[in-house]
Amino acid sequence: MIPDLASLIEPILTISREAGAKVLEIYREDEVKIRSKSDDSPVTCADIAAHEIIGGGLEELTPEIPVLSEESVDVAFETRSSWETFWLVDPLDGTREFIKRSGEFTVNVALIRQHEPILGVIYAPVHEVIYYAWRFGGAFKVKDADPKPQKIYSRPLDETPVRVAGSRSYAVKALQTFLRRLDNYEYVGVGSALKSCLIAEGAIDVYPRLGPTSEWDTAAAQCILEEAGGQLTDIWMSPLRYNTGPSLLNPPFIAFGDDRRNWSEFIPEQFREKERERLRSAR
Repeated sequence: MIPDLASLIEPILTISREAGAKVLEIYREDEVKIRSKSDDSPVTCADIAAHEIIGGGLEELTPEIPVLSEESVDVAFETRSSWETFWLVDPLDGTREFIKRSGEFTVNVALIRQHEPILGVIYAPVHEVIYYAWRFGGAFKVKDADPKPQKIYSRPLDETPVRVAGSRSYAVKALQTFLRRLDNYEYVGVGSALKSCLIAEGAIDVYPRLGPTSEWDTAAAQCILEEAGGQLTDIWMSPLRYNTGPSLLNPPFIAFGDDRRNWSEFIPEQFREKERERLRSAR
């Protein structure tokens, strides 16, 4: 039995802000300690500090609900496959942006139930803005300077150019084909989960991610997008699901605000076939 989702929002906002404040404190230091994980991705002392704050806060808030964080010790699928409900956390999404001092990094906290995100919070400490949503509760944006929540909605795609968000840290050839097929578009480079948040508030139309990500990168964003009227799906327009197998890697995905367009049509056929083959091999 999980608590009422609406009652969880305020304490999760508080936990996220506490973690974000610590991240920001470290961000402003002259030198930040960086090391590489086993997959060669970077991790900083800010990642670890935020992980500890969020993990401790969630354990106190909901001791009966397990927590899976990017910085957790690996949890075997045999264990987590029995979790009907769990917290999925990225303590510092956009570590590369943090290291580059772009300011485009976030703290992401999501609640997953039966493989679907039902609550999501994304805090961008440099921008002093937090986005949040819960199932059937709507999506909201709050600025630190103005505590009054603003309800947000994705925009109908009734005009061009199409506003496309993409990562600053990765370049994928298939993305160039996607953009050419759109024809009339504006491309905006943005780091971390902010890309999906901009879709949720109607500033961006679509974010095709055709490179690797992990489940903690997208869960909170998916909940916020869905409550704002958008979606985050695989390249065949099926919503992403979580904790369904041993791997915590996402398939390639598309985040978008208006589902009246079949965004899958803009994905190169060769890329789609390669993904089908990967899925067949994984079975």
